[in-house]
Amino acid sequence: MGDLTRESQRLIEEGRRLRDDNRSGGRHRRTVSIGEGSAREKRKHLMTKVRNVVIALFALWVGMGVLGLIVDGIGFAGIMALIVASVVAIGIFGNYPKMKVPKRAEINKGNVQQMVARTELWLEHQRPALPPPAVNLVDQIGVQLDGLGYQLDGLDQNHPKAREIRSLVGEQLPEMVDSYRKIPAHLRTEKRAGVTPDEQLTDSLAKISGEIDSITRQLAEGSLDDLAIKHRYLDYKFGSGAETSPQLEHKS
Repeated sequence: MGDLTRESQRLIEEGRRLRDDNRSGGRHRRTVSIGEGSAREKRKHLMTKVRNVVIALFALWVGMGVLGLIVDGIGFAGIMALIVASVVAIGIFGNYPKMKVPKRAEINKGNVQQMVARTELWLEHQRPALPPPAVNLVDQIGVQLDGLGYQLDGLDQNHPKAREIRSLVGEQLPEMVDSYRKIPAHLRTEKRAGVTPDEQLTDSLAKISGEIDSITRQLAEGSLDDLAIKHRYLDYKFGSGAETSPQLEHKS
């Protein structure tokens, strides 16, 4: 029974830890996720496993209870069998299904917001094969993709910027990382035409990072203008602008 309790508690604590780390950007953020998009996919996966564990335990215990009513009690052996079955169910459903990392061919499917989240998750799993400067840029790109994702909410899928993002994030970025990973490890630090593959990858990621930032700023211009207009209106109506605006004189 102690094993059952400990395993259940482990799953609950894992869920809380993932939730809290991603809310606060805590000390595990770099190892947990490069961005909120991939973190969200992980939370959904974890909640699926927790749900499966709960359903399996419920079915086992209810089923054993019904059996006990039919045979007039399950006895000590039945209780031990139930505990063992519960521990096995937690072990299986707590570890499976494994987190499915998007395949390269699957990244650029669905709407552009979903594509950005899938790219984050895919990129996160490429980090072990990348040189340290490129890893830092991947983490930076993860944060940038979060900001970009917010700007994509409600954006027409046929908007020129949506197509540009799909090309940059869904095609060029993963293709570049894929091309780098196909190079044997011992050749990645050898110079060719004065530059190493490590340096080429880092430079290309920096350019992509800059382009993502530029697109995000362009998409945000409308919101920034709208906020500035609202601020000026409130300042005119209730702030310093109201004090200097002409006041109607009351006639006696």
